[in-house]
Amino acid sequence: MLPESLKRARAILENVTPLKTDCGLLCSGLCCRPMEGEMTGMLLFPGEDTYYEGREGYRMTATDHGTLLICSGRCDRADRPLSCRLMPLIPLIREDGVKVATDLRARTVCPLARQGKDALDPDFVSAVRQVGRILAEDEAQRAFLVQLTKHQDELKALRNQFRRGNHV
Repeated sequence: MLPESLKRARAILENVTPLKTDCGLLCSGLCCRPMEGEMTGMLLFPGEDTYYEGREGYRMTATDHGTLLICSGRCDRADRPLSCRLMPLIPLIREDGVKVATDLRARTVCPLARQGKDALDPDFVSAVRQVGRILAEDEAQRAFLVQLTKHQDELKALRNQFRRGNHV
């Protein structure tokens, strides 16, 4: 059974999407296509794995960052994990509260992630912010968001290092 915070978060993002139209038309659903020869998937939030246990078409594997859900690339929209519902944004935990940013991991597959938040439906951005606040109230979810924030900060630092030409 899903934790209450995840139920609420998933419900908020059930019918709101990055664009008012099907954003998958821009990239032919690239975010839903598994990359051949690579273990790609979406990180599950704490407790979300219980929703997918025993469900056909899904498998899970442990990674250094958490449980990765691997799917065939086709699912019922109601079954999408929270990470898919948030894509291409991510709620981050900062000293002054929950912030919403473009998920740097999404930039490789999502043309909207390369455009930034301003290119997205404001209702979607607002919903992601609301989800972040709900998750931040749950101890396990907050800890996971802190971990994701650190990972985003590391990716940003690495990107900036390469932009400046200071790579090894």
